[in-house]
Amino acid sequence: MSQNRSYKFCFGPWNISEGQDPYGPTTRPPQSFDWKLAKLKKLGFDAMMFHDDDAVPDIDAKSAAQVRKETRELKKKLSDAGVAAEMVAPRLWFDPRTIDGGYTSNDPKCRRYAIERSLRCIDVANQLGTDLIVLWFAREGSYIREAKNARRCVDQLVTALDRMLAHDKTIRLSIEPKPNEPMDHAYIPTIGHALAIAQLTRDPKRVGCLIESAHAILAGLDPADEIDFAMSFGKLWSLHLNDQNGLKFDQDKPFGSANLRVAFNQVRALERNGYGRHGEYVCFDVHPFRTTKPAHWLAHLSNSRRTFLKLVKKSRTYPEKQAQALIADRDYAALDQLVIEHLLGK
Repeated sequence: MSQNRSYKFCFGPWNISEGQDPYGPTTRPPQSFDWKLAKLKKLGFDAMMFHDDDAVPDIDAKSAAQVRKETRELKKKLSDAGVAAEMVAPRLWFDPRTIDGGYTSNDPKCRRYAIERSLRCIDVANQLGTDLIVLWFAREGSYIREAKNARRCVDQLVTALDRMLAHDKTIRLSIEPKPNEPMDHAYIPTIGHALAIAQLTRDPKRVGCLIESAHAILAGLDPADEIDFAMSFGKLWSLHLNDQNGLKFDQDKPFGSANLRVAFNQVRALERNGYGRHGEYVCFDVHPFRTTKPAHWLAHLSNSRRTFLKLVKKSRTYPEKQAQALIADRDYAALDQLVIEHLLGK
């Protein structure tokens, strides 16, 4: 990537959350979508991510005409604010019909619902001007291994992907893998799994992936390696940068919050692979700490962007010749210290 290349940034309305978690209620009052949209551009962000029901609340209860009307209204709001829609994702995991999975439910009626909801999501994306559909297979797994036939579930996932690809000839499907939570184990836990299942679809060129830093860490993998792997295939179409303190629940901490060196290597991987040259966004899927006061509500987003840009500078000023000499001499102890001191600065 050119040293002068700039990045475009993105977040979703859910990234300004109210502090509710599985163990307690909200800690901040809710804010309207219009309030969140107004803050986005002021923070230096260029686009917004959407779930389908972020774009059209209560989407299942509305007719196709109502969905089109509300989507057009949202598109106008975005255009007036100078903000693009980066992607749209079907939020299947909130509906009771997906309690046993969406595309891989044992109930054919529930599988049908998941596909129909996904096709409606594609229609919303078209109206918002994005060709990117993100698929987080949140409940595509099992709590009890004997409850499902995992081989059959792969076929069911391919069937769902094929229906989406057939519904629109230009849409791109970006799979966001995660190894667990909310299900005990997921069927597509890593980028390797996502890119493999893409090859079984009717149009593998239109099935790629989205990497989330925390999800890679939860799988015991290094996010930078996942970035390099996906970009070797030309299939990294979006990413969610954040941080994760070990193998806990999905924390969505600010980028670089838990491990600055891991964050640095993710930025280096993006730089060396030219991420962004085809219009891809740097998205931050981060949440404010539950203890955050409303006065500091947006700090996690501005801090993540600030950290990223500082690490871009660190990547572009990395003493590559010195590092290569140490690599040639196999002096990895000195290389290790070189990286540490480069990150520490003067």
